[in-house]
Amino acid sequence: MRDDRKPTIGHRAEHALFMGTVKLAGALGDRGSATLGAALGTLGYFPFRFRRQLVEKHLRWAFPDKDDAWIRVTARAAYAHLGREALATLRLAGMTREDVIERTTVINGDAFHAAVEKGNGVVLVSGHVGNHEIGAASLAARGYPLDVVVQRQGNPLFDASLIAARERLGLSVIDRRHATRLAIKSLRSGRVAGFAADQNAGKAGVFVPFFGRLASTHRGAALFAAKTGAPLFLGTCLRKGDRYDGRLDEIEVSREGSLDDVVYRLTYAFTQRLEMVVRSAPEQYLWLHRRWRTRPPEEPKAG
Repeated sequence: MRDDRKPTIGHRAEHALFMGTVKLAGALGDRGSATLGAALGTLGYFPFRFRRQLVEKHLRWAFPDKDDAWIRVTARAAYAHLGREALATLRLAGMTREDVIERTTVINGDAFHAAVEKGNGVVLVSGHVGNHEIGAASLAARGYPLDVVVQRQGNPLFDASLIAARERLGLSVIDRRHATRLAIKSLRSGRVAGFAADQNAGKAGVFVPFFGRLASTHRGAALFAAKTGAPLFLGTCLRKGDRYDGRLDEIEVSREGSLDDVVYRLTYAFTQRLEMVVRSAPEQYLWLHRRWRTRPPEEPKAG
């Protein structure tokens, strides 16, 4: 993706810090960088308390049967996970495809492999649980033709480095602003189009339950699957010690009826499946995001 933005002095300073962190994470190795990342992430919980009240509120909403001690322990672990995975993602810049394959396992991949082999395109949707960047890299490293829809980074130097790292591992990148045209082209070329679809989509989203509360959810993955007839898979990648377990689950629902009905059913189904994965490892989810911020227009206003 061409980027004509001219980097500022601030951008150059940020990029220099980024490259230094990449080198440090590489020098520390898997366990050293994981330990450092977890320690740095935990600082966000205490003493800096970055969105701590929000994280604990979200956990109480999602797990109303848990006591305060569990909430605090899980929240702290979620901050540690975020820091650990941030460094793990930075380390991707120095990894080869062989490195990625060595650190990852793909579970339940037969149906996904068969769908890709048919050559009619596959939609892959994921969320911010575990490490979705490593999950995508693990598929690309294994030879799957994967195009991921991404939001461009504010720093053009950092953006270019991130794109280069993804492409070296076999990923192709689609700018979210051009997803409508390029994702359709990707699917019709028999490739895999990947989306992260678990963040607040604002008023344009489709409202489906997530942990018992309606959440505005990006409809792009379901819409492209419905329009092209491509199968839809949920991909997740959880950390297991020093390794990662990626999992691929086909989302199968009736595609009869109107386009809006099919989009709703697909979005509902993959969101429910994602919730099950988050429930299995709540400390690996991004609770800092304001997932339930946008409310349905028909919902009574509080107060």
